Amino acid sequence: MQKDLQLAITASIAGGKEILKIYEGPDIQVEQKEDNSPLTLADQAANEAIVKLLQTTQHPIISEENKQLDFDVRKNWKTCWIVDPLDGTKEFIKKNGEFTVNIALCTEGKPTFGVIYVPVSRELYYADVNKKEAYKSILSKEHNIIKELFSEEDRIAPSTHNEDLVRVVGSRSHMNESTLEYIDSIKPNFNEVDIVSKGSSLKFCLVAEGKADVYPRFAPTMEWDTAAGQAICNAVGLNVISQQTNEELDYNKENLLNPFFLVRK
Repeated sequence: MQKDLQLAITASIAGGKEILKIYEGPDIQVEQKEDNSPLTLADQAANEAIVKLLQTTQHPIISEENKQLDFDVRKNWKTCWIVDPLDGTKEFIKKNGEFTVNIALCTEGKPTFGVIYVPVSRELYYADVNKKEAYKSILSKEHNIIKELFSEEDRIAPSTHNEDLVRVVGSRSHMNESTLEYIDSIKPNFNEVDIVSKGSSLKFCLVAEGKADVYPRFAPTMEWDTAAGQAICNAVGLNVISQQTNEELDYNKENLLNPFFLVRK
């Protein structure tokens, strides 16, 4: 398990470096997927770098940029990688830096560890769910790991309950009426409600490291958008609760679309 986590960290950094080659270039070329979402050359380049490394393991891969296999095949997978080589493509196109590389390993439908790398800020989030440990390390300008990973000084933890203030993290690009209604519903419980806007899987990270308190996501997401973030949140004692089942989100489902969810203690 530790070897796989180290490999996921290496792969996330490799993917991030490929993204930045295009992000820092003169022009971002955008194509359209069948669902009309933006697809950049960076998605493809990062995916190639990540898959090349993860293919050295025995675990099959579910990636946003790979052709998805039928559930008749996938249902027999006990363990699999779930990858989003570039989460926050709209943030990438806007050039605001709020995009990530997401890699998780899931066993029997649950994340066992996750890695989220933020190429622009060189922030590396990584967590082992079974050990209940999550960390945030900063890499060098060359994207090298400059100090020992899993250092106690890099441990992250959510904030403690504060009756005076609740910080709700929302999507930079997907704030909707249902989310606003949820925010209104909790206002009577606190003296103040702050909205923290952030793109991509960084929303999970903000709650996990105590910079926000709750993350309602009442808009569509896919499994690769959430698996790594859920691993990081679960490792610090947070729940990622389906609004359909009132249970933790599951992975490698027949339908890879997630239900709406809420991240909280």
